[in-house]
Amino acid sequence: MIVKYIGLATLIACGLLGTYHTAHGALSEVPEQFQGYDDESEFVIDYGDLTALLKTVVVDVGRSTRRVAAPGADVTGTRMKTKVKMTANEGNRFYFKTFKNEEASQEFLREIQASLEQLPSEAPLKHFSRDEQLAYWLNLYNVTVLNEVVAIYPKKNLKKISRGKKSIFEQKLLNVAGVPLSLNDIQYTILTQNYDGNPLIMYGLYQGIIGGPNIRKTAYVGSDVYRALTDNAREFVNSNRGTYAKYEGEFRASSFYDRNKVYFPNFTADLTQHLSTYLQGSMLTKLETATKIKANIDDWSVNDLGGSQRRIGGSLATSRAALLDSVKGTTPADGGGVMGAAVGAGSSSMAAKGQRISRIDPGLLAILHEINDKRLAENQRNASVSIEELEDDDVKTDSATSSEEQ
Repeated sequence: MIVKYIGLATLIACGLLGTYHTAHGALSEVPEQFQGYDDESEFVIDYGDLTALLKTVVVDVGRSTRRVAAPGADVTGTRMKTKVKMTANEGNRFYFKTFKNEEASQEFLREIQASLEQLPSEAPLKHFSRDEQLAYWLNLYNVTVLNEVVAIYPKKNLKKISRGKKSIFEQKLLNVAGVPLSLNDIQYTILTQNYDGNPLIMYGLYQGIIGGPNIRKTAYVGSDVYRALTDNAREFVNSNRGTYAKYEGEFRASSFYDRNKVYFPNFTADLTQHLSTYLQGSMLTKLETATKIKANIDDWSVNDLGGSQRRIGGSLATSRAALLDSVKGTTPADGGGVMGAAVGAGSSSMAAKGQRISRIDPGLLAILHEINDKRLAENQRNASVSIEELEDDDVKTDSATSSEEQ
């Protein structure tokens, strides 16, 4: 298999390209390590371990029926009523309880995050297509949010830790290819700039709450990432936590849109057009006839299965052994030419021992290291190098920039 690489000409810098910040506190420019892509690349990243975990502990509740949950029973001996939000029945649920006081399970989730952080240091992202990179950033973002919520569980409301300069989205929780990153850096700098401010991408960024986009039962993959994002967008927009209209002329939308005004410069007009793309049924008519939009639907409740009032069927692993056993043997059977995760049997014991999970096929990793070594050597001599062709057994540099072939 031959994969073309063109334009690997610049020595990767270790610094950032900008020091000032956006309104969200994110970096103003994409760090050089995360610029560039190769849409001819046939290499993919495998997330078998993450998908296995999500299938085990995420419950898909299905599309919203827009029915408001029945109120809870009155408290005996009082006049108090139990108030139930109109969003209470909605959104996929994560079984956070299975991680409580289970260090091995927590460690395995942290290990997935650590392996994703490490990946760009082993294989620069510019070797991958734009879609493959998008799936990578979404998965890293979502796993990081899961780890932060697991760490504070059983806290039920995330409003305080989700807003302000000390929020989990503002803190530099990650270090990717030597660059300290916050979740807002990923969303409002890397993803916004690398993907031209496409608002569809925000539906792939899990917030840990019912009032945000769904967490899916599978990891994002490059080959399917936009279909999955569109599915999440339709589910969210056509739910009470995404949109709702009760009074004539007034249309309500989630405060999630207000927090993401960067995608909607002319807020009312742009948001109306955006929602019209995904809305279905009577709500679309109500949007079209509305004279004003209020983005004020809130639900900061953790999307914990234990806090759900909805009756949900299906199997679910509820113990550490069941959880960790579910992620064994996830290495794909088809090897050739893809970046497969070397997860396989024994993943749980690796996590327990603190060993890092490798996501890079050893053969490909050797080739990428060879490319990097040649690039660094040529940069020292000529200040630039262009990799023209990559073969299984031979890596040749462009004769125009290689002093060895002159």
